[in-house]
Amino acid sequence: MPSLHDPEAGPEADVPWYQPVGDEVALFEAAWAARLPVMLKGPTGCGKTRFVEHMAARLGPSSHQDAGRDGGIPLVTVSCHEDLTANDLVGRHLLLHDRTVWNDGPLTRAVREGAICYLDEIVEARRDTTVVIHSLADYRRVLPIEKTGEMLAAHPDFLLVISYNPGYQSLLKELKPSTLQRFVCLEFGYPAPALEAAIVAHESGVDSATAERLAALGQRLRGLDEEALAEGISTRALIHAGQLMMRGIAPRRACQVAVASATGDDPDAAEAARQLIDVLLP
Repeated sequence: MPSLHDPEAGPEADVPWYQPVGDEVALFEAAWAARLPVMLKGPTGCGKTRFVEHMAARLGPSSHQDAGRDGGIPLVTVSCHEDLTANDLVGRHLLLHDRTVWNDGPLTRAVREGAICYLDEIVEARRDTTVVIHSLADYRRVLPIEKTGEMLAAHPDFLLVISYNPGYQSLLKELKPSTLQRFVCLEFGYPAPALEAAIVAHESGVDSATAERLAALGQRLRGLDEEALAEGISTRALIHAGQLMMRGIAPRRACQVAVASATGDDPDAAEAARQLIDVLLP
């Protein structure tokens, strides 16, 4: 079984645990050093958000004025959706008593304060919303705030990170080349069986044999015909099953509610999942 980082060891004790599966840590550190915006591309539940949390916590501020702050680089996370507007990201005027005041949005706060701004599932946002990040994602590193007339230069420690699930792509939900080409793309996928078992064991607390069976279940389900299961069962779902087991739920029942239910509404996929659970789990 692969060796795992000890989350309690040394100065990284407060860093959210993340097990690398390739060279993604080194690539992110290089992109951070060059202040290149980063895109995390991969299926749901494969560790993209945990990876961003891990990297934000382990990186240190570069500017002298922030050298004393604790906890790495602040992280501002925005979960994108179809109703997300540019104003939601940048900010808006609000009425306060008898006057109006400007209120920064999460993107503007990150730009001012020197945080990592993580736009999760950027493809879910409206196209006219994503345009506002263009000037931040190239050599200019500025955010125009039209409603105040401000051209806000990014703090030296600001970094833009977006995530993108190609499994959700459609003609109406895909990123324009003008957006894609601004980012360094880190590809994520589900781990190899031995590594996934190690991750499941660490995150859920189940023993190694149970973790190996859960990882095997995930691998087998991902091998189903794409028409039966549009996207593979996530490592997150396997961890949830393990966490239920650790709290007294029988293994098969835990997998039914955490894994089989994640196959969606297709009855054939759900039945295939139940059959695999009966075979692989005691």
